Amino acid sequence: MNAHARELADGFDLEHLTPEFYANPYPTYRALRETEPVKRMRNGSYFLTRYDDLVTAYKNTKEFSSDKKTEFFPKYGDTPLYEHHTTSLVFNDPPSHTRVRRLIMGALSPRAIAGMEPDLIKLVDLLLDRIAVRDRFELIGDFATAIPVEVIGNLLDVPHDEREPLRDWSLAILGALEPVVSPEVAARGNKAVTDFLSYLETLIARRRTKPGDPAKDVLTRLILGEENGERLTEKELLHNCIFLLNAGHETTTNLIGNGLVALTHYPEQKRRLIDHPDMIKTAVEEMLRYESSNQLGNRMIVEPVELAGIAMPAGTPVTLCIGAANRDPRQFPDPENFDIGRTPNRHLAFATGAHQCAGMALARLEGAIAISRFLARFPGYALDGEPVRGGRVRFRGFLSVPCTVG
Repeated sequence: MNAHARELADGFDLEHLTPEFYANPYPTYRALRETEPVKRMRNGSYFLTRYDDLVTAYKNTKEFSSDKKTEFFPKYGDTPLYEHHTTSLVFNDPPSHTRVRRLIMGALSPRAIAGMEPDLIKLVDLLLDRIAVRDRFELIGDFATAIPVEVIGNLLDVPHDEREPLRDWSLAILGALEPVVSPEVAARGNKAVTDFLSYLETLIARRRTKPGDPAKDVLTRLILGEENGERLTEKELLHNCIFLLNAGHETTTNLIGNGLVALTHYPEQKRRLIDHPDMIKTAVEEMLRYESSNQLGNRMIVEPVELAGIAMPAGTPVTLCIGAANRDPRQFPDPENFDIGRTPNRHLAFATGAHQCAGMALARLEGAIAISRFLARFPGYALDGEPVRGGRVRFRGFLSVPCTVG
């Protein structure tokens, strides 16, 4: 470990990050893994960077809680953001988490997801047609962002002329999940939750009056509940509809953007995928590992636990660094290298255990169709200027990526 790496680890503070870190956090993550894999932060929390430690935390729901009520109240107060995040699926423990997840997973069955493929292909091809008539385009705004918003809009059967606010609402709500939230960011997030709830109340009222096909319309399926009579409460229904958009929007946008940018940095891998399009599934898994859309998770210690020889009392917050764990050399040989044929590839981009992403099959389908059809149409695409990062630590992606069609 050289002096610079030790300096990176010693100086790491999640609440005071540098522009260099936002541009490339991986040298810092590597330094932390090698010197302080369970690092105590100034606020008393711990930051975990090793693969095995994250798996332990994910799978041990008895000692590592996902319930955020205690952690989020000081951060958000009695606000719409607090109500939303403490009601949505991802920030709850069993049995509440189990019940809500079962209802959502019933609506995202393999059959339902397979039925989305024809419309997804049509959407991607339409976006590619629009790009094809231009010499230059913006990868994120013209392509990557449009796909998940439309897919989730279709899932909930949101009328096309009512979808325009969805992206901005999602970005504002997710932006308020950063480790440090300014009053302005919090205000935007709270307004977005309020506006989104207001819209959903109207949409749900219409759907109750005129239900859709529960085999295709997730919102109708969630309203009707299970045959045994189990249903979401009105509050759960509203907030988990917001969660579905948020969980599927920015992460999938980042998967597409991060993946296509990574291919420009590894031209031999780009050529390999163009020549062997059947490798798209392993390529998507490597994109998820190499540049994870969601870089951080959080847990709260609820029973005293020891990890890597460090005793943590109940009430200790823990940050799980997915971006670091997905480059742990103990799990991934040559982890800093981007290899579209990597196998096995047991990355944690979708977490693992009880909280493994409910929509991961849909995200994989979106990524595979978007990236494979993009490459088939524009094999010579290239960057046309410096991509602009999103400036976040939790969600890693680009705000803009100027490109030429080649």
